[in-house]
Amino acid sequence: MLKCRRLIIVKSMKKSTIAAVIIGLVLLTAINYFIFRPRTQPVICPADAQLCPDGTPVGRQGPKCQFASCPSQAQQNIRVNEPTANQEIGLPLVISGQARVFENAMNYRLRDADGTILVEGFTIAEAPDIGQFGPYRVSISYPQPRGSTGTVEVFSYSAKDGEQINTVTIAVKFTAVESQTVKVYFGNRLKDPEVSDCSLVFPVNRRIAKTPAVARAALEELLLGISINDLNQGYFTSINSGVVINSLTIDKGVAKVDFNDMLQAGVGGSCRVTSIRSQITQTLKQFPTVKTVVLSINGDRESILQP
Repeated sequence: MLKCRRLIIVKSMKKSTIAAVIIGLVLLTAINYFIFRPRTQPVICPADAQLCPDGTPVGRQGPKCQFASCPSQAQQNIRVNEPTANQEIGLPLVISGQARVFENAMNYRLRDADGTILVEGFTIAEAPDIGQFGPYRVSISYPQPRGSTGTVEVFSYSAKDGEQINTVTIAVKFTAVESQTVKVYFGNRLKDPEVSDCSLVFPVNRRIAKTPAVARAALEELLLGISINDLNQGYFTSINSGVVINSLTIDKGVAKVDFNDMLQAGVGGSCRVTSIRSQITQTLKQFPTVKTVVLSINGDRESILQP
C-alpha cells in the first residue's frame, strides 16, 4: 500500500515538473519575441495635399503614402464633366456637367495663377423637375491670364443666406492660344441712365481665338450675353438667350444675318426692338467690310422685330 502511494506521488511530481517546464518554455519564447523581434519604423508621409474636383483637400496616408480617396460625387449637387483636373484649356473655355440646385441657377469663375478672377458668369441647368439633375454647358472667352495655371470654380448661392455653396474647384492649365480682340455692343444703365436713345450701345472687348470668320465669332460672343463683371459695370443686353445664327454672309459691304425664332420670342416695345437691332448692327459694323446689316428670322425679313 505504501509503495503504491509513493508511486502516485512520484507520478504527480513528474506531471508538475513537465507542466512547469512547458510554462517556462512558453514564457521564455514570449520574452525572446518581445526583446528580439524586428522593430518597424513608423512611416512619415509628406505633408502635401491633393485638391479633389469638389475642392476638398486630401493628404497622404498608409504605408505607401498614397493620397486618400476623394469624396464620392454621389452626394454632390454640382458635377463637372469638363474641364477635367489639370486639363489644358484654350479659347473658348467650355464648362459642362450636371446640377441640381435651387431654381437651377448656378455660377462659374475662372481664376489665373495669382487668384485674379478672369471671368465669372451664371447659367441655368436644364433639370426636368425640382431635386433632379439637369445638364448645363457654357462656352466663354476670357482675358489673357497671368501664369500657366488656374482654377475653374462652379458653384451656387444659398437661397437661405446667399452663402456660396456646392463649390467644385478644378485645377487647369492654360495652353498657348493665338488670339485676337473683338468688340461686342451692349446697353449700359450707368452710361445712359435715362435711356434717352434706345439705339445707344457701348463696346466691350472680348478676347477670342484667332479666326478668319471673325465677324461671325464676334456675333456669337454678343449672343453669349454679359458676364457678372459686365453686369457690375452697368451693361445689359436686350437679346434673348438661346438665339442661334442660321447663316451669315458678307458681300459688297452688306452683311446678311439669319437667326432662329428666339431672336424675337417674347420681344415687345419699340425701344427693345431698336436696342436689339443696334447691338447686332454695331457689333458687325466694327469691321471695315460691313457697311449695311440686314436681319432675318428663318428667312423672313419683313415681319420680324416689330414693336
